[in-house]
Amino acid sequence: MAARYLRRHGFKILYRNFRGRQGGEIDLVCRERDTLVFVEVKTRTREDFGRPLEAVNRQKQRRISLGGLAWLRLLGNPDILFRFDVVEVTMADQAAPRVELVRNAFQLSDPYIY
Repeated sequence: MAARYLRRHGFKILYRNFRGRQGGEIDLVCRERDTLVFVEVKTRTREDFGRPLEAVNRQKQRRISLGGLAWLRLLGNPDILFRFDVVEVTMADQAAPRVELVRNAFQLSDPYIY
């Protein structure tokens, strides 16, 4: 559902469920024009305990950052733009799923640099 939403909004899906050798994981690796986008997908049935975005805590951001750096190493550490987005999917009872894109949801986590 998240990949379909991104494609409809001009993203090209490059890879799903990427796992780096030294750890790190990314749900979707995409390209939007000249920017490489690492996307975390968070799904919730209710927002009683907050938005899905709030589940992307520091530890999760580090894991995603590590995955992003692993992907960039595979490309030979190119000089390109990249960012970290989150796609929120809320699937409430008896309602159509709601999909929302949060661009630049977080920056490359400390202590990582690129």
